[in-house]
Amino acid sequence: MTPFYPLTFTPVLKDYIWGGRSLAIRLGRSLPPDTGIAESWEIAAHENGDVTVANGPLAGQSLSSLHEELGLDLIGTRGQWAQEQGKFPLLIKLLDASRRLSVQVHPDDAYAQAHEGNELGKSEMWVILHAEPGASIILGVKAGTGPEQFRQAVAEERLEDYLHEIPVQTGDFVCVPAGSLHAILGGLLIAEIQQNSDTTYRVYDWGRLGHDGRPRPLHVEQALDVINFEQVEPALPQQRYLSEVDGVTRWELCRSPYFVVERVEMDAGSVWAGTCAGESLQIWGTISGEASVSGGGERVPLPAVTFTLLPAALGPYTLTAGEDTTLLRAYLP
Repeated sequence: MTPFYPLTFTPVLKDYIWGGRSLAIRLGRSLPPDTGIAESWEIAAHENGDVTVANGPLAGQSLSSLHEELGLDLIGTRGQWAQEQGKFPLLIKLLDASRRLSVQVHPDDAYAQAHEGNELGKSEMWVILHAEPGASIILGVKAGTGPEQFRQAVAEERLEDYLHEIPVQTGDFVCVPAGSLHAILGGLLIAEIQQNSDTTYRVYDWGRLGHDGRPRPLHVEQALDVINFEQVEPALPQQRYLSEVDGVTRWELCRSPYFVVERVEMDAGSVWAGTCAGESLQIWGTISGEASVSGGGERVPLPAVTFTLLPAALGPYTLTAGEDTTLLRAYLP
């Protein structure tokens, strides 16, 4: 029988043009020399990035093959919608936006299924792990922006007039439903939790060139099909208090049809006793401090910044904080 225990993984690295060295400098990650790394796919089972188990009896097995083997015992009965498409439901990344990303948008499930083969849509959320002074993001459009104005501004390379920019700082979080026009601008290190999709419609790239010396492709028509022009000058969301028990305090950050993300603050020495009872996997990530998780006969250290996947059929588990610690907890609604 396949054992159930907390799983950690060897990440998949992506060297897109906007990346840098923050994963090494700020998180102590080992990176290839002389390469700007933009993304570290921490938990991923996608054709463009499939992580392998790094710990315990299943070490070396890919997450996609483990999902194929375990099915709902891995992802939970709430993930039936993903299982029916043969998809692991979520994808966890770290993003080093040393330079600004393109202005882009992601489709919802219906559009992705109609136009991108067996691909999911892409709703996502970000937690700002580090922000340089003056850092900001783009989310939504300015008041009065419509599709035709937007199309003309793209053609004339003056889209900045229609983009809604929001200053951000360390500790902020952003909920980005499918259809949200957005861009992560420079000087940000981000943890991203998203649907398991790699579909992005790039609508504006600031006039820059890719690794090959050519402008990167734009997807203007697809973007115009899916942009939510009713998302006008949104503000950053507010966390919702959930509970405080024995030194463990919980807030809900984002809730979508595809994931719920909580911030969990644990005092030094506090313990969270939980259960994975078959309904949903749980993904925990330490973003500051140090903790450990025990379950299925295995104890896994979780120094910052580390993510672990608890299989839906794991059963009881405990998290113990070695010092004052902040974690993210994600699960299927």
